[in-house]
Amino acid sequence: MPRLVEHRIQFPYKRSLGPVFGAFMTALVERKILGIRNGNKVLAPPLEWDPQTGEELAPDFVEVGPAGTVTNWTWVPEPTEQHPLDRSFAFACIQLDGAHNSMIHAVDAGTMDAMSAGMRVAPRWRAERIGKINDIECFVPGEDPEIPEGDTGEAPEEPVTMMEYFASITYRNPVSENAERAGAAGKEKRLLGQQCPVCARIYAGGRGYCPIDAVELTPEHDVDLPQRGVVSNYTIVTPVQYPGQTETEAFARVMIRLDGVDVVLGYQGLIDVPVAEIHPGIRVAAMWASEAEREDDGGRSMISGLVGWIPTGEPDDTSPDLLNKVL
Repeated sequence: MPRLVEHRIQFPYKRSLGPVFGAFMTALVERKILGIRNGNKVLAPPLEWDPQTGEELAPDFVEVGPAGTVTNWTWVPEPTEQHPLDRSFAFACIQLDGAHNSMIHAVDAGTMDAMSAGMRVAPRWRAERIGKINDIECFVPGEDPEIPEGDTGEAPEEPVTMMEYFASITYRNPVSENAERAGAAGKEKRLLGQQCPVCARIYAGGRGYCPIDAVELTPEHDVDLPQRGVVSNYTIVTPVQYPGQTETEAFARVMIRLDGVDVVLGYQGLIDVPVAEIHPGIRVAAMWASEAEREDDGGRSMISGLVGWIPTGEPDDTSPDLLNKVL
């Protein structure tokens, strides 16, 4: 079984709520659930537009619930950190009393056998509510809501008008045998490539096949790549300061066209060159981390030990076709 590498993407998300969702979120702080009239029906949660005609709805709110009826559900046996509960639970469509549609929320029923369409549920309110849908921690079986002791349901000092959210997704990728060999070569301060036996093209980065000839590339196709090359293109990155951003100054990522082979390495770091002085044609050589640097870093940021590329001091490459080669 191949080794798995875990990756996580996170970013903050902020949006204005508008008059309808803002009213809904504000009411949650008071332990109230609002719907909106749409002709003879009530929609909860409220929508800004009629889902059938697309016409804008007047802000005619009506309180619904707090209890409701499960119309459909699915069981989550192994919740992740992204789920609202840390134990098995159900996501259910719940038609709140007084509403004509269903809202989706978590139901803490204990076991899957306790779930059924038609069961009655009521909200379990959080003690600290800030105007988010998870002010309702979940729904629980029964008619009576669970309210923290001493909770008076006071209105917020200001209406809730914005929603801030920290989006996150975690995924795992298997590491192929070719990528493992490329990583092992990097620890020996070698750049490993693979050459297609049909078209003779050379690929870097542990690719397991030739995309032109659909030929599998195995250890017998491994070749060592040159460790000198030329900057063929570049991008200046001006970091935006968001949570988790570690860069504060503009930096560059460059493409390195290796000497003697038709290989371009993308998104490489360039060392000891001010951003304003970066240009195509700079002659560079690979710079590897020392053993001590690898131990200090724990192998987290220096992929295969390659720190980046440093100028050799040679005259620039002025070849006219340099910019035409991207990958």
